[in-house]
Amino acid sequence: MSEETTTKPGTAFWIIAGLFAVWNLSGLYQYYLASITTPEQLADAGYNALQIAHVVNTPAWAHSGYAIAVNAGVLGVILLLLRKAWAIPMFVISLIGALVQDLDAFVLRNALEHFSAWWLIIPISVIAICVVEIWYSRRAKAKGWLS
Repeated sequence: MSEETTTKPGTAFWIIAGLFAVWNLSGLYQYYLASITTPEQLADAGYNALQIAHVVNTPAWAHSGYAIAVNAGVLGVILLLLRKAWAIPMFVISLIGALVQDLDAFVLRNALEHFSAWWLIIPISVIAICVVEIWYSRRAKAKGWLS
């Protein structure tokens, strides 16, 4: 037997969920680009040899963390739009995937040796938005918007 939602969310819910959808779909697109980009394309984009080596030598488990992060995020936002509470664990999985990717890049392989501190803006933004998605979906569940 399924639980029914008790209240309907307002317009703000749909706008926020829509913004989450844009964010997560753009992350999926960035993952796709990262998966098909060649060293030559990185060089053409202005990466130096050390930066190219860092990107090309990303271990499979870290690239898998990226894949898990973006795919769980997209699935989470679809579930949020469908008003399903399963959005919450999907957003948690997305956060874990992002943390795995960052563990490799910034802790184990010290990306900041090859990239400027400005490169931290994206991973910090990703982690922050993952946390907001978890918080917001938990809040929506508590308000009875998700079943």
